[in-house]
Amino acid sequence: MSQATPPSPVAAAAASSDPKRGRLFLVPAPLDFGCEQQAPLEDALPRATIGQAAQLSHWICENAKSTRAYLKRVDAIQALATPIQAQQITELPREVHKKGDHGDKGAPVFDARPLLAAALQGHDMGLVSEAGMPAVADPGSSIVRAAHDLEIPVVPLVGPVSLLLALAASGMNGQNFAFVGYLPQSVQERAQRIRELESFALKTGQTQVFIDTPYRNAALWQALTQTLQTNTRLAMAAGLTLESAKLCSLPVKQWRQREIPVDNRTPTVFLIGR
Repeated sequence: MSQATPPSPVAAAAASSDPKRGRLFLVPAPLDFGCEQQAPLEDALPRATIGQAAQLSHWICENAKSTRAYLKRVDAIQALATPIQAQQITELPREVHKKGDHGDKGAPVFDARPLLAAALQGHDMGLVSEAGMPAVADPGSSIVRAAHDLEIPVVPLVGPVSLLLALAASGMNGQNFAFVGYLPQSVQERAQRIRELESFALKTGQTQVFIDTPYRNAALWQALTQTLQTNTRLAMAAGLTLESAKLCSLPVKQWRQREIPVDNRTPTVFLIGR
C-alpha cells in the first residue's frame, strides 16, 4: 500500500496558519533610482502610501540595500514602526531578475510561495522594486501570483508608474497600447524588432512602449532614428517626476535634425506610434 505524499512546508503552513492572514502591499517607489538628483518623497508618493510603508516590517524586494535607502527616506517623513536594523528584508533570487518569473526564456516558473511565509503567520508584507510600481516592468509578479494562490489579500498602493506617465505625455494612442519590455541587444535583431513594432503600430494604431537599461539609451535612440520611417512618431520620457525631466514627442524626421535627447544615466521610456 503506497504512502501519501507529505504536504510541502508552504502548504502545511497555509493549512495550519491563523485564518487571518497578513496582507501583501504593493508599495511603489519614487522614479529617481539611479538618478543624480532625488525628488522629495512626499512629492512623488501620497501620504497614505508613505504611512503604510512606515507600518510594514517584512519586505520582498529587488535589492536590500536600495530598499533600506528607501525606508530611510520614509522614516524621515513618518517614523518607522520597526527600526531599519530590525526590518525583515528578503531579496528575490537573482535568476528572477535575469530571466523573469513567468517561465519564459527557458527558465522554470518561479515558485514564490516560500517567500510569503510571514504573511501566512499573520504579518503584513510589502513588495517593492527599485523604482515605480512593483511587478510592472519590474520583477515581482510571481510574488503577487503566489499571494493569490495562498489566499493572501493583495493591496496595491498609489504611486508613480513610469509607463503610464510617459504614455499620457506622448500624445499617442492611450486607448490601445502595449508594453513590450526590452528590445534585443544585437544590432540586427534590434533593428528587425523595431521594424516589427513600427509596422504593427502603424497598421493598428496601437502605441508601442518599451525601455532599456540606461547605459544603452543612446545606442537604442540611434537605432530608432535610423530604422524608423520618417513620419513615424517617436517619443521619449526621461527622469520622470524630477525637475530635470525631459519629455518630447516628434516625427522621426524632426528627431534626425536634433541632438540625441537621452543620456546613458537616466531611466527613460520610449514610445512609437502614429
